[in-house]
Amino acid sequence: MALRIIRACHDLGIRAIAVYSDVDRDSLHVRAADAAYAIGPAAPRESYLNAARIIEVARRSGATAIHPGYGFLSENADFAQAVAEAGLVFVGPPAAVQRLLGEKTAARRLARVAEVPVAEGTEPLTDVAAARVAAANIGYPVLLKPAGGGGGKGMRMVRKEDELETAWRAATTGNVVWLGERDCSVQRRHQKLIEETPGPSVGDGLRQELGAAAVRIARAAKYENAGTVEFLVGGDRHFYFLEVNTRLQVEHPITEMVTGLDLVALQLRIAGGEPLPFAQADVVRSGAAIECRITAEDPRAGFLPASGVIALVREPAGPGVRVDSALYAGMTVPTEYDPLLAKVIAYGRDRIEAIARMRRALEEMRVSGVPTSLAFHRSALFHQDFVTGRYDTGFIEHWDARIAPELSAGATSAAALAAVLATRARGERHTLPPADAPWARAAREDALR
Repeated sequence: MALRIIRACHDLGIRAIAVYSDVDRDSLHVRAADAAYAIGPAAPRESYLNAARIIEVARRSGATAIHPGYGFLSENADFAQAVAEAGLVFVGPPAAVQRLLGEKTAARRLARVAEVPVAEGTEPLTDVAAARVAAANIGYPVLLKPAGGGGGKGMRMVRKEDELETAWRAATTGNVVWLGERDCSVQRRHQKLIEETPGPSVGDGLRQELGAAAVRIARAAKYENAGTVEFLVGGDRHFYFLEVNTRLQVEHPITEMVTGLDLVALQLRIAGGEPLPFAQADVVRSGAAIECRITAEDPRAGFLPASGVIALVREPAGPGVRVDSALYAGMTVPTEYDPLLAKVIAYGRDRIEAIARMRRALEEMRVSGVPTSLAFHRSALFHQDFVTGRYDTGFIEHWDARIAPELSAGATSAAALAAVLATRARGERHTLPPADAPWARAAREDALR
């Protein structure tokens, strides 16, 4: 993300200053920045979570604003406030908004005030006895979620009462626009691996309802800058508010691909005091986009995180393919940080073309030296449930690395070409299937069972 922000700054003629921990001293974002400062050892608490040190570097270097990226301090209200108190601009929502929306139960109360459906849940629980009572009222299975948690961390699925105690112990202009939905159902450990837009199970009616609900929440919170409202969509197509991510999401590139907007540049302009330069009526979404998060994990070993030195990198290219990464041969993959290595994004005039281009991109991509999730992504893009859009958050549970088909480069290329040619044969207009198409209707009904 740091490299992405640096590039956006340079596009706008803004000088970019980076910070890095000892283990990241040779990272590409350090080389790309106009200046870079060491902020401490690899341990996040001593570097990327050291708010005082980051602010000190910003002031000493002459910076006027701090972009927190995603992760680390990006949703920390105290950090946002400290940045403002230091006379710097925080690129993101102000501290007051982060406090209102960052605490999950407070955000749920706000959603109710904004008349947005909320999934059944509780106020903060104090002990396991209270959790038992709440779970009995709601009905199993239930999900235990930290009130201030994020990124899927700390969440525990509890399927029956005798699991509960163990899980408990473990566990400024007023212009608001929405840019469409993203389906992020393919997850492991409640963290996303594949995202796409438009959502294959979301019809136009549901899409408009989701957008209107997101706007109501943003207005109620007096929200500024970019953010994401998360909803749970059931098989009956009813939706329920989950939370607000008060930052730019990892998967923002697929929204950029279908809207043609540079969301990081917009963040910087808004933080600089400029009004949002367009209204809702000006937002035009076209085509479909998919993102695969390539991680340093072994999918055949339960997505066990890996570390080591990257021996070889070959990133895909070609029409409709974008790669956001900072990979290079000789790079050390540390154990201290999130295992995300690269984001591969594919855009097409419709979902069929986007899938074909993603298959081709994944087949082209090579990363050696550490185990990666590439094998999973390659097979997932051919999985019948994914191809038809009939998948949900249980997708990975049913994916079996032992029987996942491993296609040769030739077979993959042929399949991708066949998909594109089949689309062309149906005519030159490439749109999503009509709402009443039988397979699309079945996908919508079953997608999130």
